[in-house]
Amino acid sequence: MRTRLERSYRFESAHFLPKVPPGHKCARMHGHSYLVEIVIEGEVDPERGWVMDFAEIDEHVGPLVRQLDHQVLNEIAGLANPTSELLAIWLWQQLAALPGLAEVVVAETPTSRCVYRGQ
Repeated sequence: MRTRLERSYRFESAHFLPKVPPGHKCARMHGHSYLVEIVIEGEVDPERGWVMDFAEIDEHVGPLVRQLDHQVLNEIAGLANPTSELLAIWLWQQLAALPGLAEVVVAETPTSRCVYRGQ
C-alpha cells in the first residue's frame, strides 16, 4: 500500500530579492514566517506499518531549519537570490538523500506558496 507522509516546519528569516525590477517592494530587506512542508511517498512496510518514522525526516530537515532560522537567507551559500522557488529547490537538493522525497513546499505567507516536485 502506497502512502504519503507530510511533515511541517516553521522558521523566521529575512531576505531581499536582488533581481526584481527597480522599485519592487521585495528588493528591500524584509522578513517572513516561513512554513516548509516535506512530503515523502512510499510503500508501507508490512512489518512496521509505516513508510518512514517521522523522526527520520526530522533528522534530515532539522539541521536545515536551524541553518535558516533567524538568518538573512541571501547570506547562505546557494541562496543569493532567495525566492520561494529557489529556496524550495535548495531544500530539495539538501534533502536529496531522503528516501521517498516527493515534494518540498515553501510558504512565505499564509496565502503564497511554492510546490517543488523535483526534476
